[in-house]
Amino acid sequence: MGKVEWYLDFVDLKYEPSKSDVVVLFYFEPAEGISKEEAVGRIASESSTGTWTTLFKLPPRMRKLQATAFEINGNYVKVAYPIGLWEPGNAPQLLSGIAGNIFGMKALKNLRLVDASLPREYVRHFKGPKQGISGIRKMMKVAKRPLFGAVPKPKIGFSAKEHADIGYETWMGGFDLVKDDENLTSTKFNNFFERVRLMTKMREKAERETGEQKDALINITAETKEMIRRANVLHDNGWRYAMIDVVVAGTAAVQTLRDELGDLGMAIHAHRAMHAAFDRNPKHGLTMQFLAKMMRLVGVDQIHSGTAVGKLVGSREEVVGISDILRQKYVRARNGILEQDWQHVKPAFPVPSGGLHPGLIPDLIDIFGNECTILVSGGIHGHPKGTRAGALASRQALDAKIAGIGLEEYARKHRELREALEKWGMMKPK
Repeated sequence: MGKVEWYLDFVDLKYEPSKSDVVVLFYFEPAEGISKEEAVGRIASESSTGTWTTLFKLPPRMRKLQATAFEINGNYVKVAYPIGLWEPGNAPQLLSGIAGNIFGMKALKNLRLVDASLPREYVRHFKGPKQGISGIRKMMKVAKRPLFGAVPKPKIGFSAKEHADIGYETWMGGFDLVKDDENLTSTKFNNFFERVRLMTKMREKAERETGEQKDALINITAETKEMIRRANVLHDNGWRYAMIDVVVAGTAAVQTLRDELGDLGMAIHAHRAMHAAFDRNPKHGLTMQFLAKMMRLVGVDQIHSGTAVGKLVGSREEVVGISDILRQKYVRARNGILEQDWQHVKPAFPVPSGGLHPGLIPDLIDIFGNECTILVSGGIHGHPKGTRAGALASRQALDAKIAGIGLEEYARKHRELREALEKWGMMKPK
């Protein structure tokens, strides 16, 4: 029998990637009976120019387009992809290659895309965030501190009026943003357009009474043309943000909305709903840091990142890595993170959220610093004196941290914070 498979043709441990290659780091586990070299050859083959068997004849250019597995370190492999494989500015096509059929190959027991280093030649075709961190700060008139926001809780079930009333109390407690949750779009009991109308009325009231800029992260997630329609409704009502469930909507829709919202001067708040279906298994799927990288590339201005101290999975090392990928202009390579030169692409805010309360604010500042948007939702609405008091307590916790005063000491003269600590203390929810 002649040569049937040609996977090893895609392995060259002496290969040195060119500056224009897309380099991807994978974790892999071969299936029983498959060698590591075979396994990584299959990854490189199936994600580029290969197929399961040798072919009768191939054009010479094929060799210049095939991916190369060039570095194996235990169960990790780096694969280099020639820039010619990729359509400029097409994020879905990149994912179809490096995160496509390879995840279903029987020769692999597990496969996880850890990170990708995108070369200058690839990045230059993407716009990135319209506003970025500095644009949002200017838009919201918040110079240095973290932005604060909250979701009315429970996350779905309120009427549009109830939602707006809770939003008003949130703003009056000193928060900047009121956020829809991921599964609230336009329902019979809380219609999108009615919610926008009532929220606009309450925003204007809160701005008059506080003299502060207020905004909301109202969820426009739907079919793409409908998202564009909803985005324009938000703009016509004076809103500066739109929220999109970016994983379920997909990179193609996000790219389209980046252009539409960018033309309106608006920012994208990215909710990461469904991310854990891809990133929770440490041996298979994608990492959140890679999803965050793709979303910064296609143009979101802020995205949920995990907290390390709240109710959702994610270690401190992971959330710091995600934050670096979102905020830094040049990301240096380190354990599990590949180098990334973002060039013209603006930085985006990481958004810690999920299971937070005033007692955890100092921990968040230690982890994230000031360049973040903090969402404290149940942790303000569950305050013994209600939403406004809970928001005040969160701002007081930030003031204490900035002043270098312990929360317990600061709480002696700040009733709202004291009441929050009496209920939650420094508890880290599970």
